[in-house]
Amino acid sequence: MPQALADLKVLDLSRVLAMPYCSMMLGDLGADIIRVERPGVGDETRHWGPPWAGELSAYYLCTNRNKRAITVDLKKKEGQEIVRRLAQRSDILLENFLPGDLARMNLGYEDLKALNPGIIYASVTGYGQSGPYRDQPGFDFILQAQGGLMSIIGEEDGPPMKVGVAIVDITAGLFACSAILAALHYREKTGVGQHIDMALLDAQVAWLANQASNYLISGKVPRRMGNAHPNIVPYETFRARDGIYIALGVGNDNQWRKFCKLAGVEELAEDPRYATNPKRVENRKELVSFLQEVFLRKDSGEWLALLSRAEIPVGPINTIDRVFADPQVLARQMLVEMEHPKVGKFKLVGSPLKLSETPVEYRIPPPLLGEHTEEVLRNVLGYDRETIARLREDRVI
Repeated sequence: MPQALADLKVLDLSRVLAMPYCSMMLGDLGADIIRVERPGVGDETRHWGPPWAGELSAYYLCTNRNKRAITVDLKKKEGQEIVRRLAQRSDILLENFLPGDLARMNLGYEDLKALNPGIIYASVTGYGQSGPYRDQPGFDFILQAQGGLMSIIGEEDGPPMKVGVAIVDITAGLFACSAILAALHYREKTGVGQHIDMALLDAQVAWLANQASNYLISGKVPRRMGNAHPNIVPYETFRARDGIYIALGVGNDNQWRKFCKLAGVEELAEDPRYATNPKRVENRKELVSFLQEVFLRKDSGEWLALLSRAEIPVGPINTIDRVFADPQVLARQMLVEMEHPKVGKFKLVGSPLKLSETPVEYRIPPPLLGEHTEEVLRNVLGYDRETIARLREDRVI
């Protein structure tokens, strides 16, 4: 069965997480990804272990399937020429160098646009190609702090907290992927490529979403609220009689009335202090305290079964092992197994993209450092064995 992006060629000069995540999504959809890394060193995430699968770190494995990996020293003229030749036959180039670094190697957007006017050149940096911070490096943790996210995560009286995954990197990669698909559509109509300027800070600020809107409309600075929601009540965690916490999300007044009936507190549904969501938000403290006492009347399993049957949003707080044993997760093929001839079998998180006519395929396991260098130089660029041997001897590849 054909894949949606099977005719696209992507040159990936990026490293770590944001753009590698983007290129993996494109690869899952069929694009031919050639990933360029430094000889002898490779992407930093190759060394971010344990745990390991053979010589590959678990961190590296999470974003690097469906790619071919080559090594090229971009500081050497012959290495730059390899990249230029690959860029000439590529639809998309991905990079996360500091602004100006690739241009100094004659590999910037304007340089490669002259060779390939249709190229879509996507850059992800900490702060973008403009503004007073443009030359500063950016890391997910720092951007979670600087972009306001950590100010609204954690208990009300506790210290600021970060999200447990590199969420700024991942969302920047997702935004970049969306921009790339838009640029491809534009190129299909006009034949013209373009430069995509994506910043981690921009991505973080963009998905402050309702918290940002709350501030911009009210002028009130959002605060840390633990697991509570600033605009909806009850929408947080509660401890059941067996000591296990569950997550409850009552999203509208109809669900609230149903919940009250099932929980045996029908009087709350008619109480003017709690009958509507705005009133529940206004009287949050008293209501949540009372509901916590209600949840202590049953074990967590009883609450989960009771509320789920009534289609009231509720769920267990699963540990990661329970996530990958969950029948819904398994039914949706969010756990997949791949095999590398030198590493053996290992499990990966599956793609959430489910397309009826052009499904995702897991074609290439995350590659070893430089695994496809000779294959790409010979079959894509036409280098002979002698030239490849010399380039290797000169440490260009």
